[in-house]
Amino acid sequence: MTVSARRRAHGTMITLGSADIQRAVAGTNPLKVLGAQPGIMFQSADPQGVDTWSSQIYMHGFMQNQISTTLDDVPLGELVYRNYNGLNPIEAISSENVGRLDVSTGAGAESVASTNNLGGSIEYVSSDPKTKAGGQVNQTFGSNSMFHTFARVDSGALNDTGTRFYVSYSRNDMHKWKGGGNDFTQQVNAKLVQPVGADSSVSAYFDWSDLHEYLYQDYSLDILHNGGYFVDNYYNGRYSGYANAYNAALGNYPSSLDRISDKADAAYYDGASNINDYFGYLKGDFALTDRLRWKTTAYGHGQDSILTWSNPFYPSPNGAPMFEQVKQPSIQRFGILSALHYDIARNHIETGVWYENNRFVSSMFGYEQPLPGQGSPINSVGGFANLTPFMQLYGQTINTNTFTTYAQDTWNVLPNLALHFGFKSLLNVSRAGNAYYNTGYYGNDASVGGVGLTTFRAFLPHISGDWHFLKHHELYFDIAENVHAYPQAQFKTAASPFAVTQSAYDMARPGLKPESDWAYAVGYRYSDRLMDATIHAYRVNFFNRLQMISSGAIINPQTIIANVGGITMNGVDAGLTLRPLRGLSFTNSVSYNHATYDQNMESGGVVYHTRGVQVVAYPRVMYKTALSYRWRDLEAHVDAAYTTRRNLSYVGDAKVPAYWIANFGMNYRLTNLVASTAGGRFLKGLELGFNIYNLSNARYVSTMGENGFSLSGDYQSFLVGAPRQYFGSIKAEF
Repeated sequence: MTVSARRRAHGTMITLGSADIQRAVAGTNPLKVLGAQPGIMFQSADPQGVDTWSSQIYMHGFMQNQISTTLDDVPLGELVYRNYNGLNPIEAISSENVGRLDVSTGAGAESVASTNNLGGSIEYVSSDPKTKAGGQVNQTFGSNSMFHTFARVDSGALNDTGTRFYVSYSRNDMHKWKGGGNDFTQQVNAKLVQPVGADSSVSAYFDWSDLHEYLYQDYSLDILHNGGYFVDNYYNGRYSGYANAYNAALGNYPSSLDRISDKADAAYYDGASNINDYFGYLKGDFALTDRLRWKTTAYGHGQDSILTWSNPFYPSPNGAPMFEQVKQPSIQRFGILSALHYDIARNHIETGVWYENNRFVSSMFGYEQPLPGQGSPINSVGGFANLTPFMQLYGQTINTNTFTTYAQDTWNVLPNLALHFGFKSLLNVSRAGNAYYNTGYYGNDASVGGVGLTTFRAFLPHISGDWHFLKHHELYFDIAENVHAYPQAQFKTAASPFAVTQSAYDMARPGLKPESDWAYAVGYRYSDRLMDATIHAYRVNFFNRLQMISSGAIINPQTIIANVGGITMNGVDAGLTLRPLRGLSFTNSVSYNHATYDQNMESGGVVYHTRGVQVVAYPRVMYKTALSYRWRDLEAHVDAAYTTRRNLSYVGDAKVPAYWIANFGMNYRLTNLVASTAGGRFLKGLELGFNIYNLSNARYVSTMGENGFSLSGDYQSFLVGAPRQYFGSIKAEF
């Protein structure tokens, strides 16, 4: 991890390089690697962090849907499961092709193409094709039949102008660590770079991602305490799993659920995600003069999803006591970004625009499950092509147009002092067709009528400064106002005004306002050969917080969306890295976050005393430590993190316990073997790796709030983390 004070719109950022990402298990979500930094928390039910249902990141108390993500400046939309205006970064680029992450953990920069960067930004930068022809093959094996393959071919420079490209293919397959089913992803990336003159270029990028995952069962405290750590869906890859789920839907539950009060929700037959993406861009980056640069990107993205969950509370038409409840959303979006950069005197001036049109179709259907002996159950990871739903539970089409413009100037007052001022204007207009549900038949038109919501802010300022006042010392500050456009999420899936019934929308509409905040940060850094020391303090005033309040069964919860007021957040991160010997590094950091609700909440005439209570899902204290050592061609590291208790309910009467988790990894480069063989002229590098996840085999709660949060008491809306896992890998470069 490196820290850089870049003279650009983001102010002072942290940068996660490709070397940091590659030290993790191959195919690991880069956000999981980022989670080792102070004030950042990443959670997932699987060890690689690639399960899209469970992967979740927080930065300084902000949830992932309040953090912007981009790839090579192209917006990836909200970082959530069932994304409505983009795609998960792991579906946009293979981790091996990530060149770096530029991360703003405070105020989001005005130049980032986003409508949701209340809590900062994560900018992915893809690696460029290499100038010399070559290739790379990675193969990893691990616990639970984990099998990860990555292969990339670089063309090298094809002509005197420097035309070059790469094409890569990755495949990741891993059985769930409990229950039945597997998580499978395959992906193709391709990138072309055509230099134009000495300092300009045209580039193109393409991504195809095909994801099929069986989901882990959601937990409540009741299930955790009375059912244990290994409760999961009935699906096991055999007919016996369906038979057990069938009997449970009739009220004949297995003895393993005897102590659980809500046996019907403790386990379903299955749940799965099937997501297919096509994504790409064409970019021109031109030096018009030695002072003026123009960059323009046109992009497009299409996504089709089949997201399933078996429902034991409603029968199939043939009399089977359950049916397969299936969301089938789709996204079609295109956009363009254009920016001018001009350097004059000591000023670095930039202005730009972004436009996007997004058509999001949200549909939910019911498919019939068979009676015993009358056919095979539905294959939820690919068995819907020839099936016809018997019912459409919900349908809606949302069309959104987004336009932003910004201007900014970074002024280098002195060689060691930079001041920045900029602003952003945002217009986001969404039109949702009439929603319908439980129609009993298939094919209604949801694209007419409906409602519209507009988010408009003409002036969102951003001010920052960076001062290297002595050789090794740096001070900085950052102040910004940001707004989150109204989300357009699917029915009962997120805090969106469009995600509820018409009656719930009508009730909430008078109090709806876009979420916004003022974010303030100050910090100090010291860096030299022997040590790095950092302290970062922040305050956020968060207004008009929209919240999804859930109750009842998670299959079809009772959900309302409400403006529940503000949050006041104060926090501090402190970190120290010591390098007493060559190759040895020892890092410790502690983060404190005091984020509390400003008002009590009211629902159904009942007042819930949330004022002054810590926000849900985010810990008040985190401690992280890491020790690494490199000797010649061998590198080894061990890291550990402690997370305090987190609130599961808004009033804080239900909490998940604190936990410790530790990991180990080592890599060995066979430099002498490569150099001493005749194949050394062809083989450029060979590396072996070994990793252990969750060294102590800790049992802990990972992801929280995937089904929303209750106002008080227990609720089935968290997942448990994976036990100890082992991984071995080999990497060859040609």
